Amino acid sequence: MRAVVLAGGKGTRLAPYTTVLPKPLMPIGEVPILEVVLRQLGHHHFDDVSLAVGYLAELLMAYCGDGSKFGIKLDYSRESQPLGTAGPIALVDRLSDTFLVMNGDLLTTIDYTKMLAQHRASGAITTVATYDKTVKIDLGVLELSKEGRIVDYIEKPTMRYPVSMGIYLFDARVLSFIPTGERLDLPDLVKKLMAAGEKVMAYRHEGYWLDIGRHDDYQEAVREFEAHRAEFLPGT
Repeated sequence: MRAVVLAGGKGTRLAPYTTVLPKPLMPIGEVPILEVVLRQLGHHHFDDVSLAVGYLAELLMAYCGDGSKFGIKLDYSRESQPLGTAGPIALVDRLSDTFLVMNGDLLTTIDYTKMLAQHRASGAITTVATYDKTVKIDLGVLELSKEGRIVDYIEKPTMRYPVSMGIYLFDARVLSFIPTGERLDLPDLVKKLMAAGEKVMAYRHEGYWLDIGRHDDYQEAVREFEAHRAEFLPGT
């Protein structure tokens, strides 16, 4: 199965670490987060992977090589200018069937095999992995009528929202919606598909997920990986 892993961003929120190291190579324990991602994909038979690279590409290529040490086949697609998160997909070769696209800096226990089975059964052009995110609001939230009358007052509520995990399954015909050489982000691609009347589904993941975007997230990822290593690297 084919997969595209997005690893071309600058990771500015994790500076100064990412001034010398691409974010996907940030270590959690003794291994980079990207290695965890690639080994998980191989375990679920997504063993033909293209790494979309840009910023500090040489370091990523030097570390990952041809992917054989992770049990996969790995090649590279390099963008000459920033194309967003969906734009680089148009540059990747051999996307002729269902394929997976994901960010290269995620720590998760998602079952890619189950997600693929649901996607195929649904007949959707796209399936987006989702996670219920809890958001604590440390303020009093007011519910107002159209006239400005307060009809409810909720002190410091906890809200739950389904959020995108940065993991997508696409059928190959999605490529006709991605212009070559133009910037396009994945949320805009999904909205473009919905506007065209295409079927877009969600796969609800109830396990662990963390987008390593900030310093606090990185520290949590290190703790969680060390405590639950076997869950993140099944079969090792």
